[in-house]
Parts: sequence; C-alpha cells; structure tokens
Amino acid sequence: MSRYTFALAGAALALTTAAPLAAQMMAPPADPEPVIKEWTVPWGAEGRPRDPFMPADGERVFFVGQSGNYIGSLDPATGQFQQYEIPEGTNPHNLIVDEAGQVWYAGNRNGTIGRLDPATGQSKIFPMPEGVSDPHTLVFDKQGNIWFTAQQSGVVGRLKMATGQVDVVTVEGQRTRPYGILMDDQDNPWIVLFGTNRVMTVDAATMAPRYFDLPREEARPRRIGRTTDGMIWYGDWTAGMLGRLNPTTGQVTEWQLPGGERARPYAMGVDSRDRVWVFQTGIQPNTLVGFDQNTESFLSDTPVPSGGRTVRHMHFHAPTNSFWFGADTGTIGQVILP
Repeated sequence: MSRYTFALAGAALALTTAAPLAAQMMAPPADPEPVIKEWTVPWGAEGRPRDPFMPADGERVFFVGQSGNYIGSLDPATGQFQQYEIPEGTNPHNLIVDEAGQVWYAGNRNGTIGRLDPATGQSKIFPMPEGVSDPHTLVFDKQGNIWFTAQQSGVVGRLKMATGQVDVVTVEGQRTRPYGILMDDQDNPWIVLFGTNRVMTVDAATMAPRYFDLPREEARPRRIGRTTDGMIWYGDWTAGMLGRLNPTTGQVTEWQLPGGERARPYAMGVDSRDRVWVFQTGIQPNTLVGFDQNTESFLSDTPVPSGGRTVRHMHFHAPTNSFWFGADTGTIGQVILP
C-alpha cells in the first residue's frame, strides 16, 4: 500500500511515490475501535432505507426508503420506528432536516424536492425546472438554501428558500454524474463527478463552475468530505484509494485503502477531530476505516455487524460524536467514535 502525490495544473504535471505506509498502518491504533450499533427497519431491506440525518436535538433520526417510497424515523432510545407517506413515485434518495425540524427530501424519480412536516405528515412539493429529473443529494448552505446534485441530469442546483426558485449549473461534459456534495466556509458547494475523474466547485455569487482534474483518468470519486484546513477528500470507487485535493494548489495526494483495489469506498465523512472515515463496500462485511492525515495512518478497520451489503452515505452528528448510516441489509446504524 502506497501514498501517491500528484501536482496538478488542470492535468497531472508530476508524479512521485512515497515510501510504503505498511509499517505505519500496522501500528497499533491510537484510539479504541469505533462501536457500531444497528436497528432493523421493520418495513424490510427491499425498501432500501438509507441516508439518515440526525438533527441537533438528537431525539429522532430521519431516513428515506428509496425503493419503498417513504420517509421514516427512528427513536434510538426506544427503538420505535415511524413511517410518513409521501407522494407516489417520489422514490426519495436523500434527506436533510432544517433547524425548525422540517424534513427536506430529494424526489429522485419525479423531479422534485419535498418538505415534510413530521407533526402533520403533510408535504409541500417544489418542482424542478425542465431537464432536471432526479435530485440526488441535498445540503444546506448558511442561509438555509438547499444545494443539490442531479446525477443523471448532469446538473448542480440551488433551491432558494425565500422564493422557491431553483437555479442550476449544467456540468460540462457527457455522463458526468454529479454525486456527493458539501459546502465550504465561503458557502460555495464542492461536488465530485462520479462519471469522470473530476471534482468541481461553484461560485455561489456568480454560479460559475470551476473544475479540478484528478491525475488518473480511471479515477471515479463518489462521496466527498472536507477537513477544517480546507482540504477536499474523496473515495475513488475504481481503485480503492482515499484522496485529498488541495483546492489552492491543485495538488492531489492518495492513499491505498486497507481493502486494496476492491475496497469500493462509498459513504464517507469527517469528524470533529478532522479524522476522515470511509466505508469499504467492496468487502463483505463492509468495514469502516478511519484515517488521520497528521500521521498519515489508518485508525481502524471495523466490520458492520449486519454485513452492510452497501453503506452508501453517512451523516456526522457532532453532539454525540457519531455517524449515522443506512445499510442495504435493511438497517439504520450509528457509529460511536472513540
């Protein structure tokens, strides 16, 4: 397993290979292993429960049933689940919860973003403009607007809360597949383009895109993270690499995950200590791997108790120092970090 550093200026200019990290990665972890808990969703794995989001109050975690066409919630203290109806044909892919407790969900099949009031069970629907059929992953900016990706439509969009207006940026190229998304400290979105070897950002003031080419043409970044130093992190689905992009210099550094080329990194996130965590989904059971960029070492390789099958997305809940995730085994899970 090796670390690779690439200096970029639109395309790769230089490639250097550092010394193997095997010795570092075999060293005892500095912290105990994470603890993973799972709750079995009563409506079945075939409904594909996924993308949970725990609001700051920590009382209920909300999630979508993508194939089952529902919104669900779990009370971790009691293990009780509740299901909410949404319009037929929505097939939600992802959700987020605002400060007022309203649940916003991506209508991946019917080209909408919905807002569910859990108190009444009623939804308000925001249709997408023509040509945008599949909102994918949602994230709030500091003003409470929602930025989103639309994978098959090839766009990045913003839903303005004040007006309900939707603005979109069409990603250059064919089959770009905009996927994971996050906001930086300047309130600009960063997106990985799963159909290409590129990362992009959008200037929120002008809606102008900017692109960064990853050095290997076969690289396919799927999810994205960001540490407090401004570094952008991604998992390369094709080669089993964990990558770091410096948005100022364009330099890319990559580390081979413990699972090797078959690791299939998918769900990922960053905790309050700037450790990067990623699920390896090419391995059964799926395993959670942590990475400390200060020591350039992996922290753990923790299996999912249910097996996981595929863990696709996770959300960090700072008050409890934990991640929430959904697994294709039909569970909602919590990772309690050391």
